[in-house]
Amino acid sequence: MVIVDVVLETYDAVDFTAWPIAERSSDRLLALSGQMSPAEVGTAMAAIFSYNGIPVVHTADMTGAYLEQHLAEAEALIAPGGLRFRDTITDVNVSPGCCFGLENWRDWWIVARGQEAWLGHDPTPHITHAGHVIQLRQHDQGLPPSPPIEITRSELSSLLTTAQQQLTGFLNVAQQWATATTPGLADRLISALDEHLVITVAE
Repeated sequence: MVIVDVVLETYDAVDFTAWPIAERSSDRLLALSGQMSPAEVGTAMAAIFSYNGIPVVHTADMTGAYLEQHLAEAEALIAPGGLRFRDTITDVNVSPGCCFGLENWRDWWIVARGQEAWLGHDPTPHITHAGHVIQLRQHDQGLPPSPPIEITRSELSSLLTTAQQQLTGFLNVAQQWATATTPGLADRLISALDEHLVITVAE
């Protein structure tokens, strides 16, 4: 069985102290979903704020206008990470490639339609189409390619629907977190996450 997780890289959350964050996993990947604890959501927000160079002032001073100013300077809100696929039988993982941010997760729909898409590098998710079957491999520099994960196009489409549900769940818990932690920023922050990570819009 192949499962998917929406994951965020948390390297940029190292030494963050503005609000509570969770202990980091060894691979520094945080799965996003509606089941996250407040501390895990805090980690996600710390990573996103730090990665986008948004200074974290006193939380009471962080307003929608404050975020709007920094969004205008950055032109977009981006997040390191993407989709991680795992075959639960073979325990083979295909993780997001570098420079392919979470904001690009919908590009996997191009793959589900039988087309080629750039999905990042080092480690590189490599796609092979064989009829309606898709082979996913991880090409990590200096290491032999991993065994493939094989799924059909329809299975990939179902997994992408699951990924959107996970992102929507994350958006819901992020709303709760922001309302409690940065109330002046909550509405604009959730709107920006939804807009720039292309979460709730229909495919």
